[in-house]
Amino acid sequence: MGRSLHECRVLITGASSGIGQALAKELARHNTHLLLVARNETALAELAEELTRNGAASAVPFAADVTDAQSRKAIADWLDEHWDGLDVLVNNAGLSTHARFSESDNAASRNIMEVNFFAAVELTRQLLPRLRHGNSSRVVNVASILSHRGIPFNSDYCASKFALRGWSEAIRAELEKEGIGVTLISPGTTDTDFFEHLLTRQESSPWKKQTAISPEAVARQTVRAIQKGRREIYPNWRGRLLVWLNRLCPSLVDRIMRRYG
Repeated sequence: MGRSLHECRVLITGASSGIGQALAKELARHNTHLLLVARNETALAELAEELTRNGAASAVPFAADVTDAQSRKAIADWLDEHWDGLDVLVNNAGLSTHARFSESDNAASRNIMEVNFFAAVELTRQLLPRLRHGNSSRVVNVASILSHRGIPFNSDYCASKFALRGWSEAIRAELEKEGIGVTLISPGTTDTDFFEHLLTRQESSPWKKQTAISPEAVARQTVRAIQKGRREIYPNWRGRLLVWLNRLCPSLVDRIMRRYG
């Protein structure tokens, strides 16, 4: 028997599109209170209106850049003013590049780490007092199958997601003592516009078009994981297969990856 999400207070970063948007829509069906954070103010406002029509107890758009310290403080201040606690924090905002490591630059590497890793770390740290006042609180970090296995042309993205996974594992043991759970979501290729907004793209991808899972499917599995208090899920079976293959036969996976490097 899982926890009820009825009137849970949920903050989602990167909520204006992709997995974040799909997750907001799925959570709205459970009559949740939603704080929607992203940089696209117009998209957030439209989404909030849709969610309130479709079952959300409330849906508030909050345009902010989670890499900015003042923006993170503004989010915390809003929570203090409007909610007396936070039940679920979803760190979903993400960014990637497509480039050989030798041809990428430090600025891109730092930008990706800021968005994919440091923003999640700093926002979670800022909101811990609010999570402590939540009901069966949970931090949900959206990582990737590439937090388990690095692949060519995605070194910065893989590094950021490896860091997110390692941090999630480390804080899980600490926060459980305070009644705060940590769930890691590791989807494989997902059918979103994520790759249309790459920070850089230096050459065509060596990968053939992958069979992608829908963001709605990822959202449904994520909501079930929150309800059941799961530690980690792999929404895409192909991604799960890669994780297990890499654990059992890493040298084989290395040889396969060299073909694309």
